Parts: sequence; structure tokens; C-alpha cells
Amino acid sequence: MILNNIHLGDFRNYDTLALDFHSKLNVFIGRNAQGKTNLLESIYFLALAKSHRTAKDKELIRFHTEEAFVNGSITASYSDLPLSISVSKKGKRAKVNHMEVSRLSQYIGHLNVVLFAPEDLNIVKGSPQVRRKFINMECGQISKIYLNKLNGYQKVLAQKNNYLKQRNVDPMMIDVLNAQLAEYASLIILKRQQFIETIEKYAARIHEDISNGRETLSVRYNSNIMYESADSASLETEVKMIFDDVLEREIERGQALIGPHRDDISFLINDFNVQTYGSQGQQRTTALSVKLAEIELIQEEVGEYPVLLLDDVLSELDETRQSQLLTSIRNRVQTFVTTTSISDINHEIMDEMKSFNIEDGKVKV
Repeated sequence: MILNNIHLGDFRNYDTLALDFHSKLNVFIGRNAQGKTNLLESIYFLALAKSHRTAKDKELIRFHTEEAFVNGSITASYSDLPLSISVSKKGKRAKVNHMEVSRLSQYIGHLNVVLFAPEDLNIVKGSPQVRRKFINMECGQISKIYLNKLNGYQKVLAQKNNYLKQRNVDPMMIDVLNAQLAEYASLIILKRQQFIETIEKYAARIHEDISNGRETLSVRYNSNIMYESADSASLETEVKMIFDDVLEREIERGQALIGPHRDDISFLINDFNVQTYGSQGQQRTTALSVKLAEIELIQEEVGEYPVLLLDDVLSELDETRQSQLLTSIRNRVQTFVTTTSISDINHEIMDEMKSFNIEDGKVKV
């Protein structure tokens, strides 16, 4: 999968910008606060219709303007496909091949991206909510069914929580909501389990290489529901029974107590929990291994490699690891890198890359 070009309008600090990209390596160079990460963010937004930096869409719109847009053309499955996403006070509008889609779930998944940025250390160090968001974003990219079931689960969960807050609760009404939740939850759980097992397979190998064979990485899915079933139909019945068992406690507490909305992930190095006992270096390499494993997972699921976005990651690695990282991925994955300098990049790699110098929202190729 290749992002051929991009066109921005009133996005962050860019008034208008049109760029053509190299099929292998693209490097955005500049001092801090010039717009390097904004440009990387625009690619992420084109792929996923949301920012990785803010939940407030209005922050993507340039000051004193009403609407921001990002257009791009990708090559996937040997054909070109135009994509377009815009945001204004009225909301978002997305187009695939110049045709507007009615739901964003119909848009997401055409351009697959994997982003690694300094804040991705929070996958390891942060809260369970951060790790659930990580699972949902990646599963949603490769499975529209997962995205639809997750949206359905969240809507019914909100209905259930609102109803449980009332003083007079009808158990029959909760039973209906639990039946809907069990249907959604069964697929979400199985997809998450499959995702974590695949991520572990690739991340363990990558981490072993990074640590020169000294460390073994394991990734564990900590489901909030203790289940035994291995297929969605049996699991749906099992989950419904588990929901029924805690109904009285949920009525007393006024909220849903169990479900995928309370899941988590654990990372272990040599059987020790990295979140609790790992060094900063181990936490960093764990996060990097997991993110790079996503590349292989997406290729396995959709048949093509995603686009890789590396935001200020080279500064976190020594020169040898920088070279190993870029060399290992450049012949498989189109990569976009932000950095303040290219002085440490291997000169052999520079022969197959395109650099963009960025200063105050202006780009020189």
C-alpha cells in the first residue's frame, strides 16, 4: 500500500499544501514546532478520520478558518484510489473515489497506517483505557465487523448504564439489554484474543532481535470476562449467563460492572511484568516491538503492508538501531519519518528516500 500524494487545506498550521511522496522512505526535517508532526497527523487523519493527538476535531482547523480538508491518492491492490476527509463545525465528510460515504466505518480501512510516536510508550506505561483504545484502533482498521460491533456495544452499554442509574429498575429491561450486549461482546472478545495472539507472535520475534536474544516478550489479553467458549455462538450464551449472575450487584451499584469495556493487556519480559518492573529501555523496546508487529499483522489480514509513520522516534534510538530499523522496513513498507536532522541516517538509505524541509508551515523539497 502506497500513499502517492497528499493535498491539505487549512489543516493545523498549513493554509494549502500539495506534496508527492517516495514509494519507500519520506523524511520530514525541521526544528520543533514548525509543522512536521502536523504533516504526519494529516496522513493519520486521512487514514482513520481522527487525530492521534487530540479528541477535539476543531483543533485540526487552522485559526480563523471554517473547514479543514485532507485529500490523497493511494495505490492498493495495483489500482489507484482517491480519498478525501474534511472537518468543520458541522462534522466530518468523507469520500472514497470521489463518492461521499454515509458512515465513517465505510471509509476507514482503505488506507492502513501504523504510527509510532513517543506517546505510544503509554501503551506499556499508561492506563488500561489507553491499551483498550490501542486494540480498538488496530482491530477497527482490519475488520469493519469489529468496528460495527464495538459501536453497537458502546451504544447499548451507555443505555444500560443510564437505565441502571434510575431508582426503579425493571430486571426484564436489563435482561433485554444484556442479551444485546452479549451478542456484541462475544465477537469483540474473540477478535481481541485473536489480535493479541497474532501481535505476540510477531512482537516476540522482533523484541528478541532488538535485545540480541537476551529477552523474551509475551503479550497477554486480560479479558474482564472469564470465558471458556471458543466460538461466538457458545460464547454469546456464556457471556449472557455471566451478565445475569452480576445483575443484582449492578442494580445496587448503578452501573455495568463487567464486559469488554474493562479489558486490559499485560506485557511480560522473561515472565516479569514490564509495566511494573521493566526499565524505561525495556518499556520503549516493548512498545516499538508491538507497533512494528502491527505491520506484519495488517499484511497478514488484508494482504498488503500498511504505511508506517514514525514521529520523532529516531531520537529515541542509537545510530545502529536507527539504521537497523530503517533498513529492515524500507523495502517492504512505505515509511514517513519526522526528525530534526538526517545526519545520523545511513547514506545508503538516503539514496532511496525523499526529504522535505519544513519551516513555519512551509515545505521545501
